[in-house]
Amino acid sequence: MSTPIARRRSPFRRWIVDTGWRHIVGIAVLVVAMLPIVFVISSSLNPSGTLTGSNALFSAIGFDSYLRILNDPNAPFLDWFGNTLLISGITAVLTVFLGALAAYAFSRMRFVGRRIGLISIVVVQMFPQLLAVVAIFLLLSALGDWFPAIGLNSRIGLIMVYLGGALGVNTYLMYGFFNTIPTSIDEAARIDGAGHARVFFTIVLPLVTPILAVVALLSFITSVNEFVVASVVLIDSDVQTLAVGLTKLVSNPRYADWSAFSAGAVMAAIPVVLLFLFLQKYIVGGLTAGAVK
Repeated sequence: MSTPIARRRSPFRRWIVDTGWRHIVGIAVLVVAMLPIVFVISSSLNPSGTLTGSNALFSAIGFDSYLRILNDPNAPFLDWFGNTLLISGITAVLTVFLGALAAYAFSRMRFVGRRIGLISIVVVQMFPQLLAVVAIFLLLSALGDWFPAIGLNSRIGLIMVYLGGALGVNTYLMYGFFNTIPTSIDEAARIDGAGHARVFFTIVLPLVTPILAVVALLSFITSVNEFVVASVVLIDSDVQTLAVGLTKLVSNPRYADWSAFSAGAVMAAIPVVLLFLFLQKYIVGGLTAGAVK
C-alpha cells in the first residue's frame, strides 16, 4: 500500500503564513496612520488656504501659509508657541517629579490611609476632567481675587490645573513600576546609612528611568493637545496656547484659513517629535539596563 506524499508549500506561501501577514497588517496600519499627517502637510503647503484645494495631495507647493501665520499681527503664533512649550515643559517636569515622590511613598512606606489613598486615586481618574471645567473656572476665579498669579488668565494657574489632573493616573502608573524594584536594594542602602532621600534620588530613580520618560512624554503631549481647559482658563491672546490660538483661524467658516492652520499644526508637532526621539533612547536603554541588573 503506497503512502501519500505530503505536498511541500512554496517558500512564498510559507513566508506569508509564518510572518508575511504581520508585515502586511503593519503596512496597512502605517498607511492609515500616515494619511492624515500627509494630508495636513499637503494642506500646509497649499497656497489656496482651503481644504477643498488640498484634496489632490501636493498639487501646489509653497510656503506662503508658514509666512502668513508667522507674520500675522492678529495671530501671535510665536507667543502661542512659547506659551505652549513653557506650560507643557513645566507640567511634564513637575508631573514626573511629584508623581515619582508620591509613587515612592506608596510603594516603599507603610502609613495609615495608604490603601484608601491608592483606591481614591483610581476612583478619581474614572471621571474625566471635562466634568470639572465649571468647578475649575469658579475656583480659579475666586483664587484670582486673592492671588492673581494663580487665577484666571494665568499660565501658572493652568499648570496647577494640569498637575492636579495628571498626578493621579501617573502616580498609579509609576507605583506599579516602583513595585518591580526589589526592596532588598533599599534595605542594603539603609544598612550603609542612606536615608529615604538618598535612596530615592541615587538608587531608585536611575532604575525607573523608562517609566519617568514615558510619563514625561505623555504629560507633554497631553498638555500640548489640551484645548477645553486651556480655552476656559486663558483669556488674553498673548497668554493662550497653540491649541486655543490656532482654533481662532478656523472658528469662522467663511474666513477659515485652513492652510495657515495646517502650517501651525505642523510646526506645533515638531517639539513633540523631537522629544519622542530624544526620550526613546532612554526608554530602550533603561529597559535593557534593568534586564541586566
